[in-house]
Amino acid sequence: MRAVVYERYGGPEVLRIADVPTPSPAPGQALVRVEATSINLSDWEGLRGSPFYARLGGLRAPRRHTLGSDIAGTVEAVGDGVTRFALGDEVYGDNLTLMGGFAEYAVVGEAALAVKPAGLTFAQASTIPQAGAIALQGTAGAAAGRRVLVNGAGGGTGSFAIQLAKRLGAHVTGVDNAHKLDFMRALGADDVIDYRQADFTRAREPFDSVLDLVAHRSVFAYRRALAPGGSYRVVGGSTRTLLRVATLGAAAGRLTGRSLGVLLVKPGPAHFQPLAERCAAGEITIHIDRTVGLDEVPEALAHVGAGRALGKVVVTPR
Repeated sequence: MRAVVYERYGGPEVLRIADVPTPSPAPGQALVRVEATSINLSDWEGLRGSPFYARLGGLRAPRRHTLGSDIAGTVEAVGDGVTRFALGDEVYGDNLTLMGGFAEYAVVGEAALAVKPAGLTFAQASTIPQAGAIALQGTAGAAAGRRVLVNGAGGGTGSFAIQLAKRLGAHVTGVDNAHKLDFMRALGADDVIDYRQADFTRAREPFDSVLDLVAHRSVFAYRRALAPGGSYRVVGGSTRTLLRVATLGAAAGRLTGRSLGVLLVKPGPAHFQPLAERCAAGEITIHIDRTVGLDEVPEALAHVGAGRALGKVVVTPR
C-alpha cells in the first residue's frame, strides 16, 4: 500500500511516499481501508517533534512512521476479540495511539471507532473525532450571558467551538490571524481579534471562559483576561506555557477566585459522537478548507502548521 512516511523529526521535506506492507490487525483492532483523514495540529507537532511533548512517543526519532489520527473508512478485517464491527462497516475515529491515517490502510483499536453517521461523507466524518472532542469539552461551560473567548478559533477545533458556544447562547470572541477574521464572523463570532494587532488578555471586558488552543503568553496575562469566577483552559501551545498553567496558573487562579488549568480531553467515541450527530442533523456546519491526496500531504501539513487553514484540511488516499 502507499503511505506517507518519515524517519526523523523535521519539516515537510522529511516526508516521502513509500510502498509499505499493509498492516494486519492485532487482537482488539480493525484494519480500515482509509477513505479520508483530516489533519490536526497534533500531526504538524508530531512531524516536527515540537513542542517537546510531541516527542513522548520517541525522544530521538518518531515511534510511529506514518502520521494521521482522525480516520474514516471501511472495515476490511478484524482481529481476535473484535465484536462491535464487521467487514464492510463504515467507521470513523481518533487513532491517536496508533496513528497511520496518511496511508491507504490503517489498523485502529476497536475502542477508538464508531459507526459513521449515514448523513456524513467520509471526508466530513474525518474532521470530527479529535477537534470535536476538544470543542465539546472546551465549551461545556458556555451559556447565555457568558462571555466566551476561543484563541486559535479559525482552525478545525475553533470552527466547531465558536458554533457550539453560540448555540449555547454565549457572546463569543474569536482570536486568530487577519486571514481568518471574516471566516470567524461567518461562523457566528460576535467579536474577532487579530492576535498580531491586539492582545486579548488586555480586553476592556474580561471573559467568563477562555479556550486556548495555541497558548504562548504568561499565566498572569491569562488570569488578567478572566472575570471573577472565570475559567481558562489550555489545550495546545508551548511546553513551558502548559507546565506553568498546570502549576503556577492553578495556584494563582485559586488565590483570585479564578480557575486556570490544562483541559484534559477525554478521548473516544462517547466524546465526539454527540457533535457528529449534530453535524449530520445540520445544526453544526463542517468547514473543509481543502481536500488533498497523499502526494500533497507535505504541503497540506505546512498549510495547517502555518495557521492558514480555514477549518479542516482532509486527505483522501485514493
